[in-house]
Amino acid sequence: MALQVGQKAPDFILVSSALKSVSLADFKGRKVVLHFFPLAFTGVCTTQLCTMRDSFGYYDGLNATILGISVDSPFTLAKFKEENNYQFDLLSDFNKEVSAAYGALYETFALGLKGVSKRAAFVIDENQEIIYAEVLEDAGNLPDFAAIAEIVKQ
Repeated sequence: MALQVGQKAPDFILVSSALKSVSLADFKGRKVVLHFFPLAFTGVCTTQLCTMRDSFGYYDGLNATILGISVDSPFTLAKFKEENNYQFDLLSDFNKEVSAAYGALYETFALGLKGVSKRAAFVIDENQEIIYAEVLEDAGNLPDFAAIAEIVKQ
């Protein structure tokens, strides 16, 4: 079940594309925009993260951190980040625990792949509470970037 607005965001520690441990608690006092995406190097995922890359300065100006999360390995995510010039960390949920905790995990995805992150976006406030939650069942759809920007600005 997906998390709802008003709930405490589940903390996590994941390995980043830079092979460092990153915890949600590291960002207490800042807003965090979490983008879950199914798989690196796929069309819609690249569009989702490139949209955030291209508006990165906007979020940085609002004391907000962007993080991308998928079940890809940190090594795959490092290459994906490098090729697309993402300024934000990509985190490996290789063990699928964080995607599951946020209600953003497909049991079965395309091609019969099991345990792939759903496309989802969450905005977490300075106190680590969820102030925006969007989990998409159809991986062909994109999150509502305008709504995300609006909630971060408030």
